[in-house]
Amino acid sequence: MNKKQVVLIGDSIRMGYQETVARQLADIADVWGPTENGAHTVNVLVNLHQWVFNRQPAPDLVHINAGLHDLKTIWYGGQQSVVPVEHYRHNVETILRTIRERTKAKVIWAMTTPVIYERAHANHAQYRDFDRYDEYVVSYNLVAAQVCKRLGVPVNDLFAAVTVAGKETLLNQDGVHFTPAGYELLGATVAGKIREALQA
Repeated sequence: MNKKQVVLIGDSIRMGYQETVARQLADIADVWGPTENGAHTVNVLVNLHQWVFNRQPAPDLVHINAGLHDLKTIWYGGQQSVVPVEHYRHNVETILRTIRERTKAKVIWAMTTPVIYERAHANHAQYRDFDRYDEYVVSYNLVAAQVCKRLGVPVNDLFAAVTVAGKETLLNQDGVHFTPAGYELLGATVAGKIREALQA
């Protein structure tokens, strides 16, 4: 059987669960993701040609997880995001539309995982560089969900998966990244969603 080609795009959270996804889909798919951090949606747009359009063999499915770098504030204690929410809306739509127009790949958009503000804030207090706010995660996810609904793109709700399982125990002390158990949960959730899509 020729295995399906799956591309995972995303930030350090994606990098943390990619190995689990590859392992759980090994029977039906080859899973690839860029070695570098995918960062925010602007960076995803800039690199789509390399990560998706020019890949050989061509991907059968692309799973995208981008938001945590978009919503972080530019300066410590400030409220201005790196990528303002309306720009994020435009970027998500452009990413999804462009993949659909230029490839035959199925595409899944992942909801951004939750943060624990108090931990994240304390972790960056010494650097005074940026914050991540819980309410920003919710508002950016809402925007992405609206775009996906309008375009008919399936959503992988990683935010809900972590929230239900207990973010207090799955997130590590920086309030953003995950424990090994957290990444295993995310990987299993991503693999399950991808398997379902590939077999549809």
